[in-house]
Amino acid sequence: MTSKEISIFNSLRPFSIGFDDMFEQFESMLGNGSLAIHNNYPPYNIRKAGNDKYAIEIAVAGFNKDDVEVEYEDNLLTIKTKDVKRSEKKEGDELIHKGISQRSFARSFSIADDVKVGEARLKDGLLTINCEKIVPDYKKKRLIEIR
Repeated sequence: MTSKEISIFNSLRPFSIGFDDMFEQFESMLGNGSLAIHNNYPPYNIRKAGNDKYAIEIAVAGFNKDDVEVEYEDNLLTIKTKDVKRSEKKEGDELIHKGISQRSFARSFSIADDVKVGEARLKDGLLTINCEKIVPDYKKKRLIEIR
C-alpha cells in the first residue's frame, strides 16, 4: 500500500474539484505522514492584514537590504542571503560574545495562484513582504438563475 493510497487527502478528493495540485503539494510537504523537520532560522510571522491582504514578516537582524534577496517564481517565494562575507572584528574592538546570528539562510513559502506578491520592505531588522489575494469576478459570490 502506497502513501498515496492511505493519504488523508484521498478522503477529501471525492468532495472537491480541481484541488489535485493542492493535495499533492500537501502530501509532498507531509512526506511519510508527519511534517518534515524544518530549520527555524530566521524566525517569521505570517499576518493577515485585512480580508484579502497578508504580510510575511521575517526577522533579519544584522542584515541590510543589500544582504538579502527576495525572489518569486512559479508560486514559490524565496528569501535568502546573498553571498556575504562579514568581518568579525572592527578595528580596535574585540568581540567577546557573538549572539546575533548572521548566518546564511534561505526560507521559502508556497504562494497560491490567486495571491499577488507585492512590495518588500526592510525596517528595524524586520523584512516585510506584502501579499494580496486577488479574487476574480468569476470566483465572487453570485446568484445563479433557475430556469
